[in-house]
Amino acid sequence: MSAATVDQAEAAEAGSQKSRPFSAFERMVAWRYLRSRRKEAFISVIAGFSFIGIMLGVATLIIVMAVMNGFRTELISRILGINGHMIVQPLDGPLDNYADLATRFSGIKGVTMAIPMIEGQTLASGPGGAGTGALVRGVRADDFTKMKAVSDHIQSGGLVGFAAGTGVAIGSRMASQLGITAGGTITLVAPEGDVTPMGINPRVKSYTVSAIFEIGMSEYDATIIFMPLEEAQLYFNAEGIVQSIELFVENPDMVDDLRQPVEDAAGRQVLISDWRDRNKTFFSALQVERNVMFMILTLIVLVAALNIVSGLIMLVKDKGRDIAILRTMGAPAGSIMRIFFMTGAAIGIVGTFAGVALGVIVCLNIESIRSFFSWISGTTIFNPELYFLSQLPADMNPGETASVVAMAIGLSFLATIFPAWRASRLDPVQALRYE
Repeated sequence: MSAATVDQAEAAEAGSQKSRPFSAFERMVAWRYLRSRRKEAFISVIAGFSFIGIMLGVATLIIVMAVMNGFRTELISRILGINGHMIVQPLDGPLDNYADLATRFSGIKGVTMAIPMIEGQTLASGPGGAGTGALVRGVRADDFTKMKAVSDHIQSGGLVGFAAGTGVAIGSRMASQLGITAGGTITLVAPEGDVTPMGINPRVKSYTVSAIFEIGMSEYDATIIFMPLEEAQLYFNAEGIVQSIELFVENPDMVDDLRQPVEDAAGRQVLISDWRDRNKTFFSALQVERNVMFMILTLIVLVAALNIVSGLIMLVKDKGRDIAILRTMGAPAGSIMRIFFMTGAAIGIVGTFAGVALGVIVCLNIESIRSFFSWISGTTIFNPELYFLSQLPADMNPGETASVVAMAIGLSFLATIFPAWRASRLDPVQALRYE
């Protein structure tokens, strides 16, 4: 009798004495089957590929979900950083009592800021004559200072000129496109201009650029110009009125609870919309993409789990003689099933946690990795002009990561049930007939 068979017999004898589930002898045999031997190299290769497949599948799933979560978090924070969570517009006439309404709205519990605003489309050009479309936003100087997403990210210049009502603030990408620096001059052309006997002439006016900001969202950095409210009213022929009042709230997801208090505070007919209405299509598309990616990447883990099935079936076939000896020495069918269950489950569990570790490492260094591959390939990976953000974000959600781990381990456990059951049903007589 070979040394391996003696070991199996000793294990079976120990198992007959300690028949409790997942006892020491069951764990010992399962561990022996996991170790690589020269004559079982092919089976070990399959087990290795199963391990690598589960590790890469789990890591990829965690990384992709973290990046998509980061996208949503960053986009929401940046979009809502300069856009109100609730927008109040008049229905019964011009909004000329905006100062009083802004004060009343600011006193509502849950509202952090109320900013009267006027907006208009213009054509902006620099000293070199190059032009680009721009959105001018007129806000009060005090309100502009409270918009930390902008005022705390001034790249050059300052807010002194803006507060004095003589300067404007533009984004860094617009400044780069037009060749303008802080203290330079920007020329704005608005279609709603002066009325003359020959018709309406476009209004052309030059302003000093007092500040250049960089929010980090390329679309805003390239298109938005902030202008003092009084100057914007004059520029757009809207003296004494504003188009809307934008409210910033403590919890953007609870804006529905503030609708009635805002209507009551308005004291007039108003139209109230919120950030979800203005960005509904965009965020719905993000959610659909996120769900589809989760389902597609889950298939990677499923394929790796199926590799466990094939590897265990081959292992059962190769270990038929050992199984028969264990059964004749007194090991019950349940013990055989648990041995092969632990063998396959070990691959899935270790592969899953290795994938989690790899995913965490990549997520923590995602921007460095992106820069490295951009340098290697000589191309710009994650172009900010296409993806809105200037950096690749990654935001791991603990609950989501736990779901990925549970899913991977669950698939691994399910993959081991059939091969383990098949091993427990092996007839010792048939297995030893030709030995």
